[in-house]
Amino acid sequence: MFRQPITTLDLMRHGEPVGGRKYRGQTDDPLSEKGWAQMRDAVGNHCPWQAVISSSLSRCADFARELAMRHQLPLEIDARLIELGFGAWEGRTPDELTAADPETLNRFRRDPVVRAPQGAEPLTAFRDRIITAWDSLFEHHGGKHVLVVAHAGVIRMVVAHVLHVPLQHLFRLQVPNAGITRIRVEKHDGQLFPQLLFHGGNL
Repeated sequence: MFRQPITTLDLMRHGEPVGGRKYRGQTDDPLSEKGWAQMRDAVGNHCPWQAVISSSLSRCADFARELAMRHQLPLEIDARLIELGFGAWEGRTPDELTAADPETLNRFRRDPVVRAPQGAEPLTAFRDRIITAWDSLFEHHGGKHVLVVAHAGVIRMVVAHVLHVPLQHLFRLQVPNAGITRIRVEKHDGQLFPQLLFHGGNL
């Protein structure tokens, strides 16, 4: 029986950006020195990949370029993989938000679809662009082992898609800085069958 090639995706969140923890969304803050160290430590000298794909935001793309150059791998920068836009929350820390309204973060985490910040990108629109990028990846890289350098929201959305998690529960998943999530995808009768192998680890 013919065995369909297996695609392996490693989804890596960027390290800590300059300015530390905040809802930066699509604000293009670069990696801090700590963030660079987190990402380099997470991969070490391992290089099982055949290609690297990255968000266009610098906290992802700068490391992706360094890694691809070091191992002479093809690199793609995909603007569809940028973080969820947080609207009025962009650039603000959790402490700043809760000081203004102690329950605002709890309301958002319980139902980010209904309780999104003012001016934020709708989660349905975010889902659509991430899944479009996901589908495109298989068109161009099926059967390969690929590293995708992206953001917490992107990784949450891919995992939610794979496990059929409702959008309302998206923020129940923690994604650590420089954490790696591995998904293996087989193809059966023309349909993709993805499996989550591990989440938030390193190599």
